[in-house]
Amino acid sequence: MKTLKISLAALLISFLAPLQAQTADDILANYFENIGGLEKMKSIKGVKMTAKVSQGGMEIPLEILQLNDGRQMTVINFQGKEIKQGVFDGNTLWSHNFMTMKAEKSDAEATANFKLNSNDFPDSFINYKEKGYTVELMGKETIDGAETYKIKLVKEPIMVDGKQEEDVSFYFFDSENFVPIAVQSEVKSGPGKGMTSEVTMSDYQEVDGIYFPFSMTQGVKGQPGSPLTIESIVLNPTVEDGAFAFPDEIKEDK
Repeated sequence: MKTLKISLAALLISFLAPLQAQTADDILANYFENIGGLEKMKSIKGVKMTAKVSQGGMEIPLEILQLNDGRQMTVINFQGKEIKQGVFDGNTLWSHNFMTMKAEKSDAEATANFKLNSNDFPDSFINYKEKGYTVELMGKETIDGAETYKIKLVKEPIMVDGKQEEDVSFYFFDSENFVPIAVQSEVKSGPGKGMTSEVTMSDYQEVDGIYFPFSMTQGVKGQPGSPLTIESIVLNPTVEDGAFAFPDEIKEDK
């Protein structure tokens, strides 16, 4: 697979940037062009990623599956068991309990919030205006030594403990390659409430003409995160019809 190269258009824009004001839409247009093209992105019907996450000194294999109709899940293979997390069949959100291995449905609020994001495949910025989202260029900021354009993305409001709140994320686009290298957002609930979550991305590689980050780290800003290394990406994979269905029973291994 090829690694990301700076396109001629990106080089020209980088050179001309001091001469004219950039807008968020300018940056997004060049982002889509540099990763393979907007129309090519829109044509993706599904993505299957095989990866390993480093946690607690262990490397845990997993698969991430996302489809353009909103269905998605993460399958973790741990100590001989297959554990599904964040499974969404279009209506029901569920996961396996790590302790009991039983399938448990998420509450109505979490499911509703998850469903709002199901139209973001394969990228939140595609047709963002039609979705009712807004974007704003906040200026430049240095992330891990790289100069970036900071773009604020505001999506549909979500519910948090019964109250409506803004869903805001900040994307940091490398000023040379026009690809995001970090995403930050406020943690709305749980032990980390009020903290800033951060996902960093690097090692962009080409898969069937489209570039994806093959290295990511997720955690809290300013603290060590959990590195995720993607080993392979398959576009438009074949998926069994019942893969996302909530099971009536979980049979324990005998």
